[in-house]
Amino acid sequence: MVQSAKEQFNVRVSPELKARLDAYAEMVGQSKATIAANAISDYLDWRIPQTEALKEAIAAADRGEFASDEEVEAVFRKYGA
Repeated sequence: MVQSAKEQFNVRVSPELKARLDAYAEMVGQSKATIAANAISDYLDWRIPQTEALKEAIAAADRGEFASDEEVEAVFRKYGA
């Protein structure tokens, strides 16, 4: 089995969050490090595309690329607003 290199860093959390992590790790039989690494990965998988899309939308707005009045009205009609 080939093992990938791992790096370590410290994260400070509240006592309550640490207790929840401890309890969950025991419940599922995984290490706290594995759970934390998976949680960070899941969070970044969600946040990075969201942040990139937001930056793209801001850049489009800065270029003056807005929806036309007709496009806005079509959305309101579609959703019954």
